[in-house]
Amino acid sequence: MSNETEQETPATVGGDGDVLKSSTVPVQQQQQQQQYHHHHHHHIMSTSVEEVDEQVLEMTQSTATVNNSNSQVQKSYKNLHEFSEEMLETEKAGLVERVYDLERQVLEHKDEIVCLKSTLADVLRRLATIDNSYENSTSGSGRGGTGTPAGMGGGMSAGVGAHHAASDNVSGTVQTNSLSSKSFRFSRNTLTRLNSTVEEKRFGRVPSRVTSSPSRMKPNLAQKAIHYSNGSLHSDSMSSHSISPAPSPSPRQPNAATPVNSHHALLSSSGMGKRWSSTGDFISTPGSPSGTGSSGSMSRFSAKSLLNLSGNSSRQGQSHPYVQRKNEDDEYVKLYISGRPIVIHIPEAQLSTYELTKVQPAPNRRLRLDWAYGYRGKDCRSNLYQLPTGEMVYFVAAVVILYNMDEHTQRHYLGHTDDVKSLAVHPNKLLVASGQCGGHEGRESLPHILIWNSVSLATLNMIGCGEFTGAINCLSFSRADSGSILAAIDDSPDKIISIWDWQKKDGGRKITETKCSVDTVVAVEFHPLDKGQIITIGKNHIAFWSLDQNGMLYKRMGVFESFEKPKYVTAISFTQTGDVVTGDSSGNLAVWKRGTNVISRFLKKVHEGPVFTICALRNGGFVTGGKDGLLLLFDDALHMKAEQIVEAHFGAVRVVAQGKGSQLLIGTTKNCILSGDFTLSLVPIVMGHTDILWSLATHPQVAQFVTGGRDRLLQLWDSLSHSVVWSKDIGEPIHSVQIANGGDAIVAGGVGGRWSVFDIVTRELLATYTDGQEVIQCLQFSPDGNLLAVGSKDNCIYIYQCTKVAHRFSKIGKCSGHSSFISHLDWSKDSQILRSNSGDYEILYWNPTLCRQITSQSTVKNLEWATQNCSVSFETIGIWPENFDGTDINSVCKDGEEQFLVCADDFGKIRLFSFPASQPKSLSHSYKGHSSHVTSVQFMHDGVRLLSAGGMDTSVLQWRVV
Repeated sequence: MSNETEQETPATVGGDGDVLKSSTVPVQQQQQQQQYHHHHHHHIMSTSVEEVDEQVLEMTQSTATVNNSNSQVQKSYKNLHEFSEEMLETEKAGLVERVYDLERQVLEHKDEIVCLKSTLADVLRRLATIDNSYENSTSGSGRGGTGTPAGMGGGMSAGVGAHHAASDNVSGTVQTNSLSSKSFRFSRNTLTRLNSTVEEKRFGRVPSRVTSSPSRMKPNLAQKAIHYSNGSLHSDSMSSHSISPAPSPSPRQPNAATPVNSHHALLSSSGMGKRWSSTGDFISTPGSPSGTGSSGSMSRFSAKSLLNLSGNSSRQGQSHPYVQRKNEDDEYVKLYISGRPIVIHIPEAQLSTYELTKVQPAPNRRLRLDWAYGYRGKDCRSNLYQLPTGEMVYFVAAVVILYNMDEHTQRHYLGHTDDVKSLAVHPNKLLVASGQCGGHEGRESLPHILIWNSVSLATLNMIGCGEFTGAINCLSFSRADSGSILAAIDDSPDKIISIWDWQKKDGGRKITETKCSVDTVVAVEFHPLDKGQIITIGKNHIAFWSLDQNGMLYKRMGVFESFEKPKYVTAISFTQTGDVVTGDSSGNLAVWKRGTNVISRFLKKVHEGPVFTICALRNGGFVTGGKDGLLLLFDDALHMKAEQIVEAHFGAVRVVAQGKGSQLLIGTTKNCILSGDFTLSLVPIVMGHTDILWSLATHPQVAQFVTGGRDRLLQLWDSLSHSVVWSKDIGEPIHSVQIANGGDAIVAGGVGGRWSVFDIVTRELLATYTDGQEVIQCLQFSPDGNLLAVGSKDNCIYIYQCTKVAHRFSKIGKCSGHSSFISHLDWSKDSQILRSNSGDYEILYWNPTLCRQITSQSTVKNLEWATQNCSVSFETIGIWPENFDGTDINSVCKDGEEQFLVCADDFGKIRLFSFPASQPKSLSHSYKGHSSHVTSVQFMHDGVRLLSAGGMDTSVLQWRVV
């Protein structure tokens, strides 16, 4: 045996896949082979690691490259995303700009359409007025007494229809066709039918008729019968220069077969049966409607019985609630005022015919408001607007005035019963809302809002009567939804904001109300672009309100953050993009981004003192006005471009409105309205008093008058041009004025017993006199111009001799005998006797040259008096209403021909009587326009025009007898 061991080696698989046969190999050889294989394997493994390392390196490099690529891709994506976002933002901004531009264009187009509608309506109204004037003149001259007397009927029904023709497309077409086919002649029936249809469709009722300018025609006896059958002692007529809302029912002559009752029923059924009396009816039965009598009462008080009503009295013991005559042989009656009997002697010419139970008929003529002097800018805001018809609308007292500056004409809305405190114009520029404070008597005197038509002056709706406790001092129509709702601020202690669906008939529908602020609210405005968004401003706040679909109000208070918080936010306006711009009591302007309650821009100390108004101009710019009297012009980016100063004697800037073109209308705190722009000087177009207006006197020869008040202003006016001739601050309150008979001097009574004489042309102070230490209450020249009587609050009358020099007066003496202040003075026509009334309703007679009282009634009871200033006299027994206070009647006067007697009372009313009003039951026509006690009434020298001075309302109203 060999030492070498043979071993079997199993079969192996080759690299090529063949099976190798097993063989027997010596051990040594096997070991060598193993060593060889191990070395070879190591070499192979070394080679593989290097390759792997290289591959790993390559893979690492590839990964880095991939990572690089990924980051580049991510960066590209990021850049692309940023670029996309930038593009989207740019596109969005462009889109918003285009939307704003479209909104602006739509608003401009709406304004143009509104202007066209308003112009058409105004043209139709004017043509209808011409048509009515022509028909009235034809009926007056050609038809005898069969036509409607001008001013006594519903001539301006066509005016109402004309407006609705313009505001309704269908009606507008009909009216235009009617115009072209009839050559500017209208069918009143057609226009009235159109008006009725539109009104019934929109408001469920036909509005009150309006009347055209009346001509001076007298109604016949039948017309009197209809008028008096109303049964009122004092009619409540509304009057206007052209057309007026809801006038008193003016009588028309019925057909011969038409009974008085049926005609009266016709008036009632057509909404004309308005109660004429403010003091009570003496013929209507308890079961009959106000102002209308039952058939029995109507038949009982026929025209004949009214003209000569003797009642059931025997010839003895005639009596009346406040006038008594015990026996028919008594030569006097007793007039009881505040329980005190005043003995008034009856003139001999009337002793045999005078009976207390007779009724004095009202005069055949009436009064029509011709012009309203004054403006309320002292304590009211947002009360001056330009209408598309070319008229500006503003208010004073209880009158809303529509004034056309180019034509120098006024129209008047007389639907209010007391002070108008707020005004808002509907987005269609045709409708107006006006709010008033509480009045003196009746439901209609409660604070309320009236919606009315600026073309026809017809009242469309009365809002909130009985719902408000204070005056309505702020109003705003919604703008983003075409004015369908109205916001109002009740100036009650809780400052209630209420939202109204004003189009609902019979008083509108209150959507919601809530407490607005514990402090004063000075303005409320709807956002012009965002529906249901409302902003209120006032003391210590600006509030952003949202009105949801369920009628709920939500409030967000404005946040001032780091900006100075003002004591008052005083003015508000909007940019064309919908941002809110406010002004405050510190003179700052703030811009509040649309939809937010934070300030985005703040302009500090633009004005010295409060900013009272911000007016947004049509070109996107703004005009601001403030207490400093400055007007500042800004562009749409709020960069200041120009300034204008308002002279100090006109007052601070209260409100600015844009007029025609670049013209601005500026209302001031001294009750003036100016017109102008930033290139021309400002011209006053309306002027007035600023404090209680006490006195009024008319020129004896020309159409001028003078006024004086507690504001220390003495002003001479021209009643034909309706303007102030001159104005002078005399340095003390004025309580009485009078113009000398020669018309060359004005005498003004002040306080402390002083009275002064001024030249009527140069307004120069000529002389000053002093009598006593009390207020000079009244002044009166004798008819011959030789004597002047000065009535003082010290109960005395001072008599002066007039010299040939206008300002030289020589004192004759003092008349003493009254137990209260002197209130009124009258001279006899022969200038020999003076009579006087006092504060305790006494009536005394005087010999002026001797300064002695005349006690013999036979000397004075048959005298004729040059004037009728005394409110307690035989001629004025009928002016005192039942249940009156003696202080109710402030002033009376008669015309030169002694046809009319006019009295002014504490309730803002003017009443027109026939002269003399010596019967306790004297019928009259009553007119409203003043909102305060009327301190004085005076006829002009021609007897056709009448002037009345309001006390607290600071207005002067000029009336015409028609």
